[in-house]
Amino acid sequence: MLLDRADQAISSTDLQKNTKALLDRIASGEQDRYVVIRDNRPAAVLMPTERYEAIMNELEDLRVEALARDRLATLENATSISHADMLAYFGKPD
Repeated sequence: MLLDRADQAISSTDLQKNTKALLDRIASGEQDRYVVIRDNRPAAVLMPTERYEAIMNELEDLRVEALARDRLATLENATSISHADMLAYFGKPD
């Protein structure tokens, strides 16, 4: 959900006129995000960089997890090698 509260919505005009104040509120934690409205539609989300990075990291983790699940679902036991066999093959003790 883009908007939890009405105070999160700002017009693109308000953003242009009050950029410093809005960024200061985001940086201080007073505001968690703004949804910029342009032509009566959401156009962008303004949020702290730490939150954006956390979202991107979580998205990457979910992608990797989904890929691992897909690969496990198609894994063929006949073509796989156990961890112990792999260690033995490379001459390393268990």
